[in-house]
Amino acid sequence: MTKNIFCTSQRKIADHLSDEKVALSKWSSWHWQLKNAITEVETFEELLDINLEPLERRKVEMTMKKFPMSITPYYLSLIDRKDFRNDPVFRQAFPNSKELHIEKCDMADPLAEDKDSPAPGITHRYPDRVLFHISNVCSMYCRHCTRKRKVGDADSIPNRAQLREGIEYIRNTPEVRDVLLSGGDPLMLSDIQLDWILSELRAIDHVQVIRIGSRMPVVLPYRITDELVEMLKKHHPLWINTHFNHPREITSSSRQALKKMADAGIPLGNQSVLLAGVNDCQRIIKSLVSKLVENRVRPYYLYQCDLSEGLSHFRTPIGKGIEIMEGLIGHTSGFSVPTYVVDAPGGGGKIPLTPNYLISLSTNKVVLRNYEGVITTYKEPDSYKENFCDRKCDECNLQLKLEDGEETAITGIEKLLSDYDKTISLTPQNNSRMDRRNGS
Repeated sequence: MTKNIFCTSQRKIADHLSDEKVALSKWSSWHWQLKNAITEVETFEELLDINLEPLERRKVEMTMKKFPMSITPYYLSLIDRKDFRNDPVFRQAFPNSKELHIEKCDMADPLAEDKDSPAPGITHRYPDRVLFHISNVCSMYCRHCTRKRKVGDADSIPNRAQLREGIEYIRNTPEVRDVLLSGGDPLMLSDIQLDWILSELRAIDHVQVIRIGSRMPVVLPYRITDELVEMLKKHHPLWINTHFNHPREITSSSRQALKKMADAGIPLGNQSVLLAGVNDCQRIIKSLVSKLVENRVRPYYLYQCDLSEGLSHFRTPIGKGIEIMEGLIGHTSGFSVPTYVVDAPGGGGKIPLTPNYLISLSTNKVVLRNYEGVITTYKEPDSYKENFCDRKCDECNLQLKLEDGEETAITGIEKLLSDYDKTISLTPQNNSRMDRRNGS
């Protein structure tokens, strides 16, 4: 029944947006979805068959002058029109006049990404990895976006020359082993342009891992085409992080998009944001992470909402996040539990937060508690001899051979059968004949 209602909703929206009745195959075209993105309040009202009060409509339109609206028809179709004001999809997609309320603590660039930018599009905050902004356009403008200052701004869209400068910075910075492509949404680029960027990065010897952060599987899953996946497969090791915030965002279409990527050998992670009135509930987050791992997506981060301008109505106390983590740790599989983090204002990076399981400690004992409240002790070793580190690695007694191991240490019959080892026989220890031969 739910599926039939969902398809009916899709059909109604598609017919409203087209001069002619459109086939459902056209609905699943990501180009059609982008072309028909909802950017006007009147269109939104018409498609959902709702009427906003005149004062509310004026407030929304004022908000849109500073923070525009863009919603894909697909994502719009997920809104429960009977209770749209409380709907988590509506709250993430539709402008709210509270966005114009700027707190004293709010910042245009709370993570200091621009200050930590040594080259166009590059944010270099951590020692061995960089964030590479390759697009400032999204298929949908999330109301909680931390980069609201840039997204949708035509003047902020990087051109080919700027992208080359970013790539050159990475090429000339050998400590960078991990590159995260972000935006906007990187998957707004064409397959050809994205293939070019990935090829340029993959040609850099010291770049070991490339990651892509995209909300397309959530708001426009039809972007995950067979052609896109085939192109991405050429650039392994490649990781993709998605951005699901609520269980209702996981649909048959998003499941199919995730399946395509997972079947292509692309490891998938998810970064959620804790949002008041959307997912600030233990049951909601637990359901979300369960659905994610069911679809081969590893919950990666649960973010505390940033101090970006106009997001105060989305922010929860950190205590709410700790409460949610208490409801996850021990209550579901360990790999289903994301790391709860605050991305420190001013560019301090991600700071992990967790419930306190350490109660006390002495020189030989640690007192701990578990998720049930059980209190226990862990006995520390009495004879641990610390490996003193004076940074003289050449003299260290630890084995610091960190390169890949070689699969040549063969023994037994395998050794006799090999073509690259000259051994012709194996002799047991304490063989008297060999002892006599050796004069012992």
